[in-house]
Amino acid sequence: MINFIRILFLTVLSVLVLYLLFVVIFSFKVIGSDPYLNELGFENNKFMEKIVEEQPEITIFTTGDVMLGRTVMIKAYERENYLFPFEKVADEMRDADITFFNLENPVMENCPYHSSGYTFCARSKMLDGLVFSGVDVVNLANNHILNYGNKGFEETRQHLGERNILATGTGELIIIERRGVVFGFLGFDKAQQTNPKLTQAEIDLVRGSDMQVDVLIVSMHWGVEYQDKALPGVRTLAKEIVGYGADLIVGHHPHWVQDWEFIDGKPVFYSLGNFIFDQMWSEETKKGLAVKLTYDEDGNLADYELLPTYMSSWSQPEFVED
Repeated sequence: MINFIRILFLTVLSVLVLYLLFVVIFSFKVIGSDPYLNELGFENNKFMEKIVEEQPEITIFTTGDVMLGRTVMIKAYERENYLFPFEKVADEMRDADITFFNLENPVMENCPYHSSGYTFCARSKMLDGLVFSGVDVVNLANNHILNYGNKGFEETRQHLGERNILATGTGELIIIERRGVVFGFLGFDKAQQTNPKLTQAEIDLVRGSDMQVDVLIVSMHWGVEYQDKALPGVRTLAKEIVGYGADLIVGHHPHWVQDWEFIDGKPVFYSLGNFIFDQMWSEETKKGLAVKLTYDEDGNLADYELLPTYMSSWSQPEFVED
């Protein structure tokens, strides 16, 4: 009798093991054969990997100047493809928890077509690329955002708001929370100044903002165009801004990638060059640098990755080897 019970128990156990094995194999075959899931990257065991690999860290993606007007807009409208500038980089941008950059033009429905001159603007369809790329916030504190005056500035904010894209550089702190960590964004324009300084009101804004967030990110439009290293006056200001409470400084305006450093443990990128622009007349203005920063659940910088970009086609960047 005991032998019979033992044999029966082993038989039932074997059947259960075979059943569970069949379920696992069948599940992976279903996932691997579903075209929709495959397009989302869930083929085979990648579905399980994505669940297992979820981490509490928060990733920030940032990059250089984005100008969607002039020839950038003309090329997109010729193709009837307003996502064109972002097509080769959107996946990496969208994958980050927060994506932001400097937007170098006002956005207006009556923006005229022109391929030359220094008065920039873009039509609102050009913002489709920002939505497609998962952009969360843009800096508007730069030397071109008022090319069409306050009317153009306010229309820009309206079009961004309609697409749920936040705008910093407006004299106010922008706050985004991700998984319990509060990130703050500020932007200032000090372009073409060899010894830039913040005003007392701007200093007070940085200090006050630092008290309200876990990670304070300051976007700086500074320096002088077409130089590969930051000016001494810019470096001095960077130290001051870190002293006021900034945890990350992202610079732009020179249109060339410049050097970067840590100041008191805080990363300072003096210029990330051009990301999307129509300055195709030199090698340096085709280059850019994207940065992916990882912060832990306490708001501490845990890791960072430098991602060089290059525009081999008109205004369309792609990631390249350094």
